[in-house]
Amino acid sequence: MTVRPGTIRARSLRRNATDAERLLWRALRSLELPVRIRRQHPIGDHIADFAIPAHGLVLEIDGGQHADAAEADARRTAALGEHGYRVIRFWNNDVLGNIEGVVETVLAEIGRSPTSPRPSPP
Repeated sequence: MTVRPGTIRARSLRRNATDAERLLWRALRSLELPVRIRRQHPIGDHIADFAIPAHGLVLEIDGGQHADAAEADARRTAALGEHGYRVIRFWNNDVLGNIEGVVETVLAEIGRSPTSPRPSPP
């Protein structure tokens, strides 16, 4: 069985998660939501920090290096959008300092997202 390179990279990212990613993962898992949340999930040529496929939602946790990478982040958001995903970005500081607010935002986005099938990727 051949494992795709994106899957290999995603596994590595899961093992080496940032503090903010670990904290958000624990918080989301503790909610026992009726939706599946995937971490370091390959989508096209990208790996989303967190994906909720049933709602077409991607959560990206950005560190300080992203302050200078707005253009790259915009391209990434557009590419994920082509696969039918909406992207919500949080700064590491937001997750680490206000996990309750981040979780509330995620729950609100899940609540406003229909669970209807997303368009097929091109």
